[in-house]
Amino acid sequence: MVQDTAQHALPTPPSAPARALLPLILPSLAVGVGSSLLFLLVSSLAERLQHVLWNNLPDALGIGRYSVLWMLVMLTATGIAVGLVVWKVPGHAGPDPATMGLEAVALPPAVLPGLVLATALMLAGGPSLGPENPLIAVNVGLALWLGRLAMPRLPGSLWPALADAATLGALFGTPVAAALVISEALAGKPLKGALWDNLFGPLTAAAAGAMTTDLLARPTLDLGLPALDGTRWPDLLAALVIAPAAALLGMCAVRAFPYLHGAFRRLGHPMVALPVGGLVLGLLGALGGPLTLFKGLDQVAVLAKDPEGWSAGQFAVMTVVKLAALTVAASCGFRGGRIFPSVFIGSAFGLCAHALVPAVQPSVGVAAGVLGMLLAITRQGWVSLFTAAVLVASPTVIVLLCVASLPAWLLVTGRPRMQLRTDGTALR
Repeated sequence: MVQDTAQHALPTPPSAPARALLPLILPSLAVGVGSSLLFLLVSSLAERLQHVLWNNLPDALGIGRYSVLWMLVMLTATGIAVGLVVWKVPGHAGPDPATMGLEAVALPPAVLPGLVLATALMLAGGPSLGPENPLIAVNVGLALWLGRLAMPRLPGSLWPALADAATLGALFGTPVAAALVISEALAGKPLKGALWDNLFGPLTAAAAGAMTTDLLARPTLDLGLPALDGTRWPDLLAALVIAPAAALLGMCAVRAFPYLHGAFRRLGHPMVALPVGGLVLGLLGALGGPLTLFKGLDQVAVLAKDPEGWSAGQFAVMTVVKLAALTVAASCGFRGGRIFPSVFIGSAFGLCAHALVPAVQPSVGVAAGVLGMLLAITRQGWVSLFTAAVLVASPTVIVLLCVASLPAWLLVTGRPRMQLRTDGTALR
């Protein structure tokens, strides 16, 4: 019986010899360090510009830094600035951002400067998007172009995989996220060799990117929420309710995404669509407050420091406004990603649950809310689990999230995701 089972087992791909993997180390390290440095450079420039636009300039003009007037002016002006880049700069800042995800997309070198400029302006100006999608595209384009020049004997498909992994490692400050994303991408594909042979180069690049970011910037995703001492029945029940509820809320935005994108596309020109989108974002910022602006990581840390500082109604308003702002910003043409704003949305949703039912621990509410929201928005299971888990430094939360991910995944699987084809229809 055992022999018969062994005969019918799937064959194990042969492992590559060490001499086949050693040549990958140097290019992987180079791509990892370079990707992290570009990420840190763009982030630093955006932060300095943000300080000028949102602190120095309104102070000099005698206007409140985050007054309604200044939010309307700044978001609209950001739309105009990004619109000019998309309209006039060679390459038009890349393809429609609504069609881009975390997958590596190789763009021509001439497109990359405009995409970097549009991303930096967006990060500084306040729209609710993160840097992940455009930075992955820029690093992939640079790695492919420079890699082919420096090492033409290596396969061209290697460079996008290295840059994709390196950027994820740099963004999250750990190579684990990159390894999970790549493993998910490789699922169902025929592999040449063992899984770890295929992961060797990308994981090296991700580790180099993460270490460079850690050494130079020391980022952390840990929100400092109270750790969980052990699994309790109320925590399990809360996670099983909050994660699917957050996923359902996220799916509402996903459903609206192609229609909103179509409405902005009918405006016909980036110098119309982006300023109008910026004005709408300014109105949303006036409704939700300054915490609903920007990519959301710094703002979610503010919420986590004082979970009792806002009422359930205020958390609910911030959740809905930020979700609407994410959908508008991604629809009208701003260059950016959706992971980091989703973290804010899920956290605010989870803290709203805590405010409504004090028995729900803030750590459980935040982790489950982020898990459900990311599953709906990104449809990346491993990234969703990983991001939700690292926000709460507790091994116990991983068990709760693995269980809570099951009903949440049943709600989102097979349904449209927040990414469109070039014809405007939603991917599934």
